[in-house]
Amino acid sequence: MAAGKEISHKGKVLEVKGNVVSVEIISQSACSACHASGLCSMSEAVSKVVEVPVADPASFAPGETVDVLLAPSMGLKAVLAAYVAPLLVLVALCIGLSYTGIGELYTGLSGLAGVALYYLCLYLSKGRIAGEYAFTVRKENN
Repeated sequence: MAAGKEISHKGKVLEVKGNVVSVEIISQSACSACHASGLCSMSEAVSKVVEVPVADPASFAPGETVDVLLAPSMGLKAVLAAYVAPLLVLVALCIGLSYTGIGELYTGLSGLAGVALYYLCLYLSKGRIAGEYAFTVRKENN
């Protein structure tokens, strides 16, 4: 992906309520595109619904195919929150506790508990965090 380009996913408009458009995005694994995906249990597709505020809701209709866009900086921020920060918590706890003389079992369990606590805090603050990610939607270019 080139720098400065937004992250884009194709989606289908489910409904339009007020100034909010609900768009369904189908996230597919690489295996689901395989010709043998019907015979294999490894392929998966997950449906996600994103609610996007729009200025002109009348220009969108249910069933219409659209592009849901997110700024690249928002994608980087999501990766940092979901993967990098918990890794740092795990490493810091494991290294810090290993120098205190606590056994390896308790050090490892404490590291896992720290990561679980981090994800719990992230989950509990999802309402505040959701406002920081600004999705936009545009009609698909044919």
